[in-house]
Amino acid sequence: MKKILVVLTNTTRYKHTNEPTGLWLGEATEFVDIIHEAGYSVDYVSPKGGFVPIDPRSMKYVNKNIMESYEIGDFQQRALCKSLKPNEINPDDYVAIYYTGGHGVMWDFPNNVELQIIAKEIYNNNGFITSVCHGIAGLINIKDADGKYIIDGRNITGFTKSEEMLAGKMRFIPFLNQEITEKRGAIFQKRRAYREFVVQDGHIITGQNPFSAKAVAKMLISNLSH
Repeated sequence: MKKILVVLTNTTRYKHTNEPTGLWLGEATEFVDIIHEAGYSVDYVSPKGGFVPIDPRSMKYVNKNIMESYEIGDFQQRALCKSLKPNEINPDDYVAIYYTGGHGVMWDFPNNVELQIIAKEIYNNNGFITSVCHGIAGLINIKDADGKYIIDGRNITGFTKSEEMLAGKMRFIPFLNQEITEKRGAIFQKRRAYREFVVQDGHIITGQNPFSAKAVAKMLISNLSH
């Protein structure tokens, strides 16, 4: 059975500040738990490989399951300490790629060409490109063989402008997911702030916010089991 590739950030702080950021923990653990329950295995990759920081704000929103997954040695080692580098990945091994969030991804996901190539090859092999929350930043610059943005004309979702305002980080972020995806021709859909919401358009599955990670995983598994 082929695997699912989970993409994590290496960014430790909001650029030009001492404000810490990183992976939104639950967006990794809640997704992976459901993937494992369905019998699939995962690999973890990050733009630089190696250490993956956790957004400290995400630790305020943990629950019993998130903490238990966080404490598993395999997750600590393979996701947080020794994530793979893009050049260690063979796209043929995967049926899907999943971009996690946390504000850090806004700096190291959008322009990582190696990750774009991996995602495109998985997609071209009839696999799925998926994301949650700020993870949509990993999709914004992926282009197809004709040079067209892969999200152009597609229904997608991600962390909304209103959610950014509520998060209180507007002055730190380099762009708004909602605005940049619409500039790329995407049809950005949203629901109430911080409510679970997932959108599928073909082989692209996206979730709106941290509370949508499980829904993205369930929708992906539903597609893979057909």
